[in-house]
Amino acid sequence: MISTISTIEKMTLSLTEEVPVQAPIEVTFATLLEQLGPLNGTPEGQSMSMKIEPWPGGRWYRDLGDGNGHFWAHVQAIKRPTLLEITGPLFMSYPVISNVQYRFSEVDGGTLIKFHHTALGLIQDEHREGVGKGWGHIHANVRKRAEAPVRAGKAAGR
Repeated sequence: MISTISTIEKMTLSLTEEVPVQAPIEVTFATLLEQLGPLNGTPEGQSMSMKIEPWPGGRWYRDLGDGNGHFWAHVQAIKRPTLLEITGPLFMSYPVISNVQYRFSEVDGGTLIKFHHTALGLIQDEHREGVGKGWGHIHANVRKRAEAPVRAGKAAGR
């Protein structure tokens, strides 16, 4: 017998997070691009070998060398330093589409990142359960790096 998924909840994913960062908005935005790209890694410290082309239609992908890799998404919209939106399968190699939005706003003491990841498709339980941990790791690294005194000093012209 063939199993079918009958509820929309099993086919959707929605994750929202607000990330306060005590750094200027320009620094926070640039740090996110670095973290999604060359500085992206696992919680265990292994490089993901990611690249992001930060322009409309640009690719976000894992570069394994010699023409090998894994396409994750396209940049759907970018408005420096207030918006980054990407769409694609991300880390899921099966029928699924994701939309990831990062909205940045200046707040007293720094920047607020509003993050939203939605997905539709045949989402596996292991991905549904682990997605928060993965994004949380990326966001913690963005906060840590953007708030580092050297980065904040560069943005302030020091």
